[in-house]
Amino acid sequence: MLKLIQNEWMKLWSKKATWIMAVLLIVILLANAGITKWIESTSPAPEMDWQEMEMMNLASAEDQLQNPDIGPAQQDYYEGQAAIAEYRLANDAEPFKVESLQQQVLDGHMMLSLVTLFTVIVGAGIVASEFSQGTIKMLLTRPVKRWKILTSKYITTMLFALLFAILTFVSIALFSWIFFGVGDGAFLVWNGSEVVEGSYWAEALKLSVLSLASTWMIGTFAFMLGTVFRSSSLAIGVSIFLMFVGVQLVFLLQRFEIVKYYLFTHTDLTQFYTGFMPIPDITMAMSLIVLTVYFLVFMVISYWTFSKRDVTA
Repeated sequence: MLKLIQNEWMKLWSKKATWIMAVLLIVILLANAGITKWIESTSPAPEMDWQEMEMMNLASAEDQLQNPDIGPAQQDYYEGQAAIAEYRLANDAEPFKVESLQQQVLDGHMMLSLVTLFTVIVGAGIVASEFSQGTIKMLLTRPVKRWKILTSKYITTMLFALLFAILTFVSIALFSWIFFGVGDGAFLVWNGSEVVEGSYWAEALKLSVLSLASTWMIGTFAFMLGTVFRSSSLAIGVSIFLMFVGVQLVFLLQRFEIVKYYLFTHTDLTQFYTGFMPIPDITMAMSLIVLTVYFLVFMVISYWTFSKRDVTA
């Protein structure tokens, strides 16, 4: 299996497109940091200081806590936000500015949508390209079971996603340090009973790992489509379409019970820590179960199709 994965990894990086995606990712992240710095340098000073902003955050959190429709996760989130705002105002603990290394690292998980996009391209084509290039016969004539071949391709796709996620995290940290430097402020967390100072690196890493759930599921979906239909263009097109439209459908379906079992209701696991939950009464455990079921369905379809496919023609 390790040799199969190594072979697939070498094949992946022998393509110019893979290197182009890596360079493009770095260029986009560099441009994002540069544009943010330019906006900061050309924009007028904010009209409100951080204390006024924290008072607004406190009032907003207290208003949300009065809402009877919020779920348990949102209840915990807004209780924490209110406690943190009160602590900052009482102890003169300034938050990080947006234009700082710390805040850019904390917000870096939002850029992982780029990793999802590139993973879709790789996952959709890693099997389909074998058919389009006519190399599938040579691949399957080797004395290796089909399920091992497909597994090596899937693992290679996920390793690609992991590598690009690490590259994104490191690039954001580096470019933020170059453009903004280390800012003043304190990162505070609510542990359920008191406000304490935490590590923004650990928080950023946690949010990034949770964001990879979307990359994992959409990448797996693209992998399945590429395996079933043998068309990378179809798999890429459908996956990217759902990547952008799927979340919007959550809002259209939120009045119906079926939305709780809809894939894109659960792909963003950061919602349990950011307070933005379109469907308030779901839980982390439920999301993990739903994602696991979808994953198993996608993989069963992929393996069954690949193992039964006739490639003699």
